Amino acid sequence: MHTDFDACVRAVQSKDARFDGWFFTAVLTTRIYCRPSCPVVPPKVRNMTFYPSAAAAQQAGFRACKRCRPDASPGSPQWNERADLVARTMRLIADGVVDRDGVPGLAARIGYSERQIERQLLAELGAGPLALARAQRAQTARLLIETTTMPMSEIAFAAGFASIRTFNDTVREVFALSPTELRARVAKGRPAAASGMITLRLPFRRPLTPDNLFGHLAATAVPGVEEWRTGAYRRTLRLPHGPGVVALRPQPDHIACQLWLADWRDLAQAISRCRRMLDLDADPTAVDALLSADPVLAPQIAKAPGRRVPRVADGPEFAVRAVLGQQISTAAARTHAGRLVAAYGEPVTDPAGGLTHLFPSPAALAEHDPKELAMPQTRRDTLAALLRALVDGELDLDVGSDWERAREQLKTLPGFGPWTVETIAMRALGDPDAFLPTDLGIRHAARDLGLPTTPAALLRHSAAWQPWRSYATQYLWATGDHPVNFLPPDDSPDENPDEDPNDNPNENIASYGAEQGPAPASAPAKPRDTKGASR
Repeated sequence: MHTDFDACVRAVQSKDARFDGWFFTAVLTTRIYCRPSCPVVPPKVRNMTFYPSAAAAQQAGFRACKRCRPDASPGSPQWNERADLVARTMRLIADGVVDRDGVPGLAARIGYSERQIERQLLAELGAGPLALARAQRAQTARLLIETTTMPMSEIAFAAGFASIRTFNDTVREVFALSPTELRARVAKGRPAAASGMITLRLPFRRPLTPDNLFGHLAATAVPGVEEWRTGAYRRTLRLPHGPGVVALRPQPDHIACQLWLADWRDLAQAISRCRRMLDLDADPTAVDALLSADPVLAPQIAKAPGRRVPRVADGPEFAVRAVLGQQISTAAARTHAGRLVAAYGEPVTDPAGGLTHLFPSPAALAEHDPKELAMPQTRRDTLAALLRALVDGELDLDVGSDWERAREQLKTLPGFGPWTVETIAMRALGDPDAFLPTDLGIRHAARDLGLPTTPAALLRHSAAWQPWRSYATQYLWATGDHPVNFLPPDDSPDENPDEDPNDNPNENIASYGAEQGPAPASAPAKPRDTKGASR
């Protein structure tokens, strides 16, 4: 968008927050760059220039505005919406791959040469991978400087800088303040964070309806790994340098986030994964505008606009949970996953109590005999095939994965039918256009709303919703009365983790993740994914 000068000028003059993160305004006279919604008086048009990223503005010699803090604006939606080389690269940079493995490691993950990646990023973003990673390190440093009492030397290395000198020079260049001055500027009246904890605000583009987002995460929470407590969704995180625990609480204009990390070097990656899990970089205006053109969906969108897709913090974890949840209810799926966590998960310490383990990694699960798992043999075979593909590196479900390639690989595994593949594409891979025409919840909603009910006819109708069919799915699911559609009450603890999966054998979670109805109690388990309680 930054190439459309007139459109950018209109957005800046109207202080339109919808465009925060889409582009950045640089002022030639002051050498400052801002987000479009900056509250100061807009500069003269002749003094404006626009950049597609904060890194590009910094590389051109501009410093971040101290008023609107453009480095802390919502991220550009296109990196989550697109599946091309640049988008995949940006997702990996946000996940800290350059800081951990350098540009060669980034290139190896993407499957392109370093030169090709550099050329593509410079052409589209005006900055290469090192500059983009540097901008992220600067933002991480700012968070640690302003919200903790850590010594500056520790902050430098935790933020990913190779030396204290580079850290000092970068902070001065980007923020026009030394690290000490930056801390002093915000220290008054702000309590220091507890040891090992950081509190921050995760911005998003309005509107946002949190009901299905947090309702889904809470209703499917795995005991020991996730919980809903006092109005917050809490879960453990497997991060590159150690475990973490996050608490996410919806607020009217942001998501309140508390992080406990074993190693501060994981801060940027933890924030990136939380934003991705809650789909905070989505563009609800663009999504709802297109979907509202369908007169059937328009009333649902008007009633609760800004629905997000509840995604996941770990793609391989979700794939395992999808297999565990085939053909059983939500309660049973949670119980099975909880037993798996208790037996094979890595213990962690939760400062607030309640959470006990990291979800077991594919490598840890692959070491054990599938016969140890209390599930039908066909599902054991499905899980074993999935784990082999993940451990051998044949299947990539991480943030930089190729969506279509991952789909094709999943389809070759036994027990992976269209529903499971598309669910993983929607929630684990982040494809905004995944669609599940065989899902019973979708078909029930279609019936109630007067849409076609057969999968083929519904798929044809859904062509008008492209490229936002994952969001259309959320609006269709929301017509039901399942707990995934409702924000849990603030004073309600998580459901009993020891509940018997047979307490309610007729619970129709199939309405929220299945290609057919629940199999009769006496029927043998089928190798295809006819019941997906993991949604």
